[in-house]
Amino acid sequence: MDPLKAVDMVDENTICVAAILGSTYNGEFEDVKLLNDLLVEKNKETGWDTPIHVDAASGGFIAPFLYPELEWDFRLPLVKSINVSGHKYGLVYAGIGWVIWRTKEDLPEELIFHINYLGADQPTFTLNFSKGSSQIIAQYYQLIRLGFEGYRNVMQNCHDNAMVLKEGLENTGRFTIASKDVGVPVVAFSLKDRSRHDEFEVSEMLRRFGWIVPAYPMPEGAKHVSVLRVVIREDFSRTLAERLVLDIVKVLAELDTLPPKNSSENGEKGKIESGVKKTAEETEREIATYWRNITKARKIKLAANQTGPSVTVVAK
Repeated sequence: MDPLKAVDMVDENTICVAAILGSTYNGEFEDVKLLNDLLVEKNKETGWDTPIHVDAASGGFIAPFLYPELEWDFRLPLVKSINVSGHKYGLVYAGIGWVIWRTKEDLPEELIFHINYLGADQPTFTLNFSKGSSQIIAQYYQLIRLGFEGYRNVMQNCHDNAMVLKEGLENTGRFTIASKDVGVPVVAFSLKDRSRHDEFEVSEMLRRFGWIVPAYPMPEGAKHVSVLRVVIREDFSRTLAERLVLDIVKVLAELDTLPPKNSSENGEKGKIESGVKKTAEETEREIATYWRNITKARKIKLAANQTGPSVTVVAK
């Protein structure tokens, strides 16, 4: 988000402006401080009281421990509410998160409804249904067990391992890094040369090594860029980071030996040989057959290596 453009779009009907602390695509922190300062000025000029909500689903457990000087929270006067997910970097399994308001007055009374069928009044602003409390207990345990120092150590380790992965990818000379050093420990990267193969093929082939590394296009305004993304969690060690780089290098080496899936060269070759331009369907069928033959030859070679040399016995 560009804070200047965001504030420029604010009008008298704007409920709030939402900033993201930890983008899904590349882990980047949006500039909440600049957004706050610009919005303060606009509120003064117009007489409005437009607040800010911070979506800190991932970054809420990163920024306080790694970047304590970063102003993104209730230190900024217009930040009225913050949401955080415990099942991301809170180190708890899926199903827990919070939204926190600066003051009780910042939560409109009309959003709250009351229930009393458990014997006492219970105000709530969420969907009300039966749900286990295991995630809350697990989060409580982690907060008490690790404390501030423990969480800081875990997050610092995640960041360090992200830097190991980033440097390893840069050393291959084949990738452009799309993520930032300051942000959620995410490494997003794209191929420098996509003329023969793309990020989706790299993602597909990495599955053979046991890695699930998603590939996807960036959002509106940058859809021409596709990235691979690795989220570094507390159980992703330096050893795993180094192994992933090695496996990516293996995938690249194998892709270099294969023809492009959408090869215009094959179409041109067929045009020259037959004198007739092939249809897209014929070209795709030809490429698919070529890949099947390569796979079949490799399976035969692998089977021969596993069974060892054959011995022929002649009876006399």
